[in-house]
Amino acid sequence: MTLARSNSVLLWLVAIGFFMQTLDATIVNTALPTMAAALGESPLRMQSVIVAYSLTMAMVIPASGWIADRFGTRRVYLTAIALFVLSSVLCALAVSLNQLVVARIFQGCGGALLLPVGRLAVLRAFPREQFLKAMSFVAIPGLIGPLVGPTLGGWMVEYVTWHWIFLVNVPVGVVGLLATLRFMSEGPRIDVKRFDVAGYALLAFGMVAVSLTLDGLSWLGLAGAVALLIAGLGSLAAYWWHALRRPDPLFAPELFALRSLRIGLLGNLFSRLGSACMPFLIPLVLQVCLQYSPMQAGMMMLPTVLASMLVKRIATALIQHWGYRRTLVANTCVLAAMIASFALIGPALPLWLLIVQLLVFGATNSMQFTAMNTVTLKDLNAVHASSGNSLLSMVQMLAMGMGVAVSAAVLAGFHDLWGQANPHESLRAFQATFACMGLLTLASAAIFARLDRVENLRPQAEQPVTEA
Repeated sequence: MTLARSNSVLLWLVAIGFFMQTLDATIVNTALPTMAAALGESPLRMQSVIVAYSLTMAMVIPASGWIADRFGTRRVYLTAIALFVLSSVLCALAVSLNQLVVARIFQGCGGALLLPVGRLAVLRAFPREQFLKAMSFVAIPGLIGPLVGPTLGGWMVEYVTWHWIFLVNVPVGVVGLLATLRFMSEGPRIDVKRFDVAGYALLAFGMVAVSLTLDGLSWLGLAGAVALLIAGLGSLAAYWWHALRRPDPLFAPELFALRSLRIGLLGNLFSRLGSACMPFLIPLVLQVCLQYSPMQAGMMMLPTVLASMLVKRIATALIQHWGYRRTLVANTCVLAAMIASFALIGPALPLWLLIVQLLVFGATNSMQFTAMNTVTLKDLNAVHASSGNSLLSMVQMLAMGMGVAVSAAVLAGFHDLWGQANPHESLRAFQATFACMGLLTLASAAIFARLDRVENLRPQAEQPVTEA
């Protein structure tokens, strides 16, 4: 087999892994009410299925590069696919929410390694001048996964069983395993530095503790949640102190000397809290309050993804014309208004207006991701590009999990305030939650306002970031 053909197969192989990862991140949302009924849970308490997956990915991503260098890209990629497939089977076999959450944690471990390790294999196989083009090809399944995920999940729930939203990974994963064995090379042996175990433990515990504070209010109680939050913030502060003293930390403190990176990371974290909750809340309210079928609820997410893909074609030109600061401040305000506008959702809302809302939300959300990601990475040099990209990927996954956890906590609070017996009050709780998440997103506009007043589009960092 020629080198060119071998590299072409490698791109398809990495694309398969990326497709599995993005598909599984979206296919679950539409199935949550049906899964809740099968497991004897309330559909409004199923957020842990999503949070466990996103939070685990955020924890594992910082170690993915070191793991690949230490054990070899081919071996780690094989392990990632095998773990993803096995945990998908365990998800399908789960008979309780706790079993499903544990299986999702293992699934998140496999998913966290698929794209970073696959991207590393592509980086080593392709010349620098071809890398961006190669990764653009790999990114296509990342757009297809969210496009088909909600609808496919709704169709499987309605016409087969919810178990198949996980079992669909098995044939795709088997093909990926066979292709990895046949076409992926092990890559050069690399002398790896000693892994920063203490720093990783502090960072991971801090992320988990802060996230569980939001997701665990109902079972921790207020005192327990506050104690866990303090412990999490203390762990993150301890990591910063540890990184200042260590010559080779996971994320070098000098990374944060870049103003654009600091603002980009904070903006990503807080503005994504609002946008990340929407794929969780919208299918839920459509099924629980408006009696949509799972298939109908899944199809209602199509306008969002289609608008997101269309905006990609003009996003760069708009940013070049308006600059980062004006684009992000204005777009964040529009995004916040669109999230809050779903407080109008109800039986009296015309279908065409709901579709318009979803289209505009998808477009503004896509513009937000593109602008935030590029402003975060644009000033990184070659030395810090890989580390900065991993840091951004970690923040993205952390924000996805926290967004779902925050919205679920707000929704539960309104339900406890108004009661859940009356369907009208249940819808009212959803409407209030959309309004609150819109206000939370609006507050993040103040972060982007701190960017330089004149910001022109500069070349992106060496490694493109996945738009999660």
